[in-house]
Amino acid sequence: MNPVQRLLDEALLRRLDSDEEVRKHGRSAVLRRAAADYLRRSRSKRISEAYRRAYGDKQGLGEEFAGWENEASWPGK
Repeated sequence: MNPVQRLLDEALLRRLDSDEEVRKHGRSAVLRRAAADYLRRSRSKRISEAYRRAYGDKQGLGEEFAGWENEASWPGK
């Protein structure tokens, strides 16, 4: 792991340090998890946006596949 300098305002730092999980696991562990969560949400948002751009407001599979929407099945079900 590499050390990273971070700047937090005093009020946020006090709130962070008063958190039970931070006291138990430490700032670094909690901030690593927060960064990983942020990146996961950001990726999910980008993927959702790409789907929205690709498919727009279209509903269903289009005329070519009309009537087939309910024919799919998942293995084991």
